[in-house]
Amino acid sequence: MTLMSRRYRPNVSQFLALCSRNYHRILLWLPPSDESRWQVSSQVGTLDVKLLESTKYTQLIEVIRPHSGSQFVNQPKVLVRIYHDAQLAEVLTSQQIYRLLPVYHYPNPSMHQPNEKYQINAFLEELLKIGRHDSVTVPTHNNSGK
Repeated sequence: MTLMSRRYRPNVSQFLALCSRNYHRILLWLPPSDESRWQVSSQVGTLDVKLLESTKYTQLIEVIRPHSGSQFVNQPKVLVRIYHDAQLAEVLTSQQIYRLLPVYHYPNPSMHQPNEKYQINAFLEELLKIGRHDSVTVPTHNNSGK
């Protein structure tokens, strides 16, 4: 074995399968109309969702996991593009990452992992488990900021 590490190669089929699972989980609570805000609640937590953009084939939503914990801990927040034609949902931004690259060279100034994009989409999958079987979707009529 040499001292040079192997270059990370993303598994595209694994990533697309993850995005497909996320899409189908989102469909469980995505309202049929163009509600601009809604909340998905279950026994394990709540997701605040805001529709930012809706076109014929895609939608852009913001998903926030509010918590009443410490003011020093950020609420998990992701911006998700939903591709209805391809039946995929992909995270575009998360917290302080405003543009996700497919692969990061490591080390890098922000110390992102080589598979950061996959990990953030896997995090979305975990967030979406809140809205699984026993969830209730409720429109919120506070449309400020839209």
